[in-house]
Amino acid sequence: MNFRRFFLLILVVNSTSLTFGQACTERLHGHVVDATTKTGVPYATIYMEESGQGTTTDESGYFELHHHCEGLHHIRIESLNYTALSTEILVQKDSLYHFYLNGDPTVLKEVIVMSDRSERSTQEEQSIDEMTILKEGNKNLSDVLASISGVSTLKNGAGISKPIVHGLYGNRVAILNNGIAQTGQQWGNDHAPEIDPTAANRLSVIKGAASVAYQTDALGSVVLVESGAITEHEHIMGNVNYIFETNGLGHTLSTTLEKKDSWASWRVNASLKANGDRHAPNYFLTNTGKREGHFSADIRKKIGKGQHQLYYSFFAAEIGVLRGAHVGNQTDLALALDREVPLFTSDEFSYDINAPRQLVQHHLLKWESTFFLENKRVIQLKYGGQLNNRQEFDVRRGGRTDQAAMKLNQFSHFLETNFQQAFDKQTLLKTGLQFQTVDNANLPGTGVLPLIPRYESYNYGGFAILQKEIQKWQLEWGGRYDFRVRNIANITNTLPREIELIDQSFHNYTLSSGAKYQWSPSLSVGLDVGYMLRAPAINELFSFGLHQGVSGIEQGDQNLSEEKSFKSVFAIDYRHKNRFTLHALAYYHAIDDYIYLQPQSEFRQTIRGSFPVFDYQQTDARLIGMDWQVDINIRENLTFTGTYAVVRGRDLTNKSPLIFVPADNLQASLQYQFNNTNRFSNTFLSVSTQHVWEQTRFDITQDYAAAPAGYTLFGLALETTIRFGEDEINIGVGVDNLFNTTYRDYLNRLRYFADEMGRNIQVRCNYVF
Repeated sequence: MNFRRFFLLILVVNSTSLTFGQACTERLHGHVVDATTKTGVPYATIYMEESGQGTTTDESGYFELHHHCEGLHHIRIESLNYTALSTEILVQKDSLYHFYLNGDPTVLKEVIVMSDRSERSTQEEQSIDEMTILKEGNKNLSDVLASISGVSTLKNGAGISKPIVHGLYGNRVAILNNGIAQTGQQWGNDHAPEIDPTAANRLSVIKGAASVAYQTDALGSVVLVESGAITEHEHIMGNVNYIFETNGLGHTLSTTLEKKDSWASWRVNASLKANGDRHAPNYFLTNTGKREGHFSADIRKKIGKGQHQLYYSFFAAEIGVLRGAHVGNQTDLALALDREVPLFTSDEFSYDINAPRQLVQHHLLKWESTFFLENKRVIQLKYGGQLNNRQEFDVRRGGRTDQAAMKLNQFSHFLETNFQQAFDKQTLLKTGLQFQTVDNANLPGTGVLPLIPRYESYNYGGFAILQKEIQKWQLEWGGRYDFRVRNIANITNTLPREIELIDQSFHNYTLSSGAKYQWSPSLSVGLDVGYMLRAPAINELFSFGLHQGVSGIEQGDQNLSEEKSFKSVFAIDYRHKNRFTLHALAYYHAIDDYIYLQPQSEFRQTIRGSFPVFDYQQTDARLIGMDWQVDINIRENLTFTGTYAVVRGRDLTNKSPLIFVPADNLQASLQYQFNNTNRFSNTFLSVSTQHVWEQTRFDITQDYAAAPAGYTLFGLALETTIRFGEDEINIGVGVDNLFNTTYRDYLNRLRYFADEMGRNIQVRCNYVF
């Protein structure tokens, strides 16, 4: 970035003038053509980097893309046996382009391209594009994903959250970070994923019946954090993104740089985030500050018939936990549950982070090599190594507050080899073998018994997936088998304390089948069914002690057995003349021996204070739900988007509602786009609302407090793009909780003690070059 670009960035940030731009209604169409034969290239993939929109060419090589804004766009085109094309195009009214692809000399004629997801897959998937991720870069991963229908968040205060997909969370929702299953202390409901969303070009949620290709404990739902293709340009490209927010006086700064050099293609990403105490409508949420940093580097190189990738990421965070959630005795705890203002609430804002707090570091190293062989065969080798370090600090007596009460260190290694064979254009077989080892240790020096024991885990797995196209049908069958061994050194709960050595082994399997039918060009229907087993996690079996982040004592049960899960998903996708789009999904999920955390009618006094007690228990459960998403182009420049999610959870054994199941959730937005001027484009004003109903399917004997009332929130956003030659600056202002509504959320584990955040105004500036 030269001085001229930096000066323009400063000038625009301080400018107060704003002019409005044109509706994004332009059509881009044309042909993808073989540069040698001049014939159309069928089934080529076309991807618009700014919008995340994509399509494929038909049998003649023709394509159409709608609802694009005028101006320069980056487009990437890929097809089997051809060198990928990345270029810049100028989109104007009804733009017609012809793109010429050159044959790839390093790839044989029969070779197919391997990807983590096949276009033939019947799995239901929804995604978030790069521009949306950058706009919400101040949020954590779970909060960004919450815009997808059927996805909620399980919170532990203002700075910690985990995704809930179709009523399930924790170990049952797997997160793949660039193709590697995220490991660490994922068992904790207060342990947010150690991933910065701004490092991704795309976030996706797979809601299918089974996650056959992934060595995880997911019961059918997987979150994919993906880095897209690196630019083919030989000059540095990238962006600088800054966000300021008024609630917590937060700052977020992130940048991405990428280039195709002669030695390799590379991308680096870095981010810094900091905020102080958050603020509810009527008081500060004392000790809810956060510091976070991230760095990643991605290097890719094509050598002969192989494509190779080396990826590294580092994540670090310090997170404060609401001070009012940690009290000294049972009398204060009873008072805290009834208070309107939490105990220990300060009248002044602070950036300080004191106990209780968390310190987290996570390293990920990945190597992946893909080899294209003869006869439509591909072999892929993959290694992933992760190091996770977690420390938690409680309010302790005797000057020991700075002494960590929990210190966990985890190493994990993952190896995979998979093989892909295309028998023809309609049939694809993918098989794989996987091995994972995890070494989780409690580090000395805490002065308290560890919450979970020291353990080593070894997992051996294999899978096979067959995908078939028959006219308008897409069919998929899959299966996998896992053999898991654990060696555990557990400290007994009874006196005198002893160390017991426990060996465990589990045989788990997964079966899935899916079908999708293209009824017409505008209508498709799909059905997925799957059955799988999930072994109980270490915390579910052996937890014993204070779990600081959730301000409660958790107790495991070594007698828990495997969960048996059957899930079916039915989906409909309908589009009418690019004016109306409907995505509807219904699911039925039966889980025998479902493991859940049950609050007890006990408050336990410890040397660190008084806390509620939660036990891990099992029951037979059933979850039924639906997700809806509707997009309507009311007029050329006026768009409505609405999502609605409903889930019903039932404890069949005890004939009662399941605890911690999301309430019905409705989100809607109305967006108006203004006409372009010579300087400003892509300008829009949007109004949004979210209504969350009260969770009435709730048994008061299951919890310490009644479910809070439902609530309605409103939001407002104004954005525009200013172009300077080849560069552009995107500026936006957004407001969350516009009317500063006081409310509490049923899925926030700290709702017993405090209200949710109040109004939050965000100012965003993104410089793209």
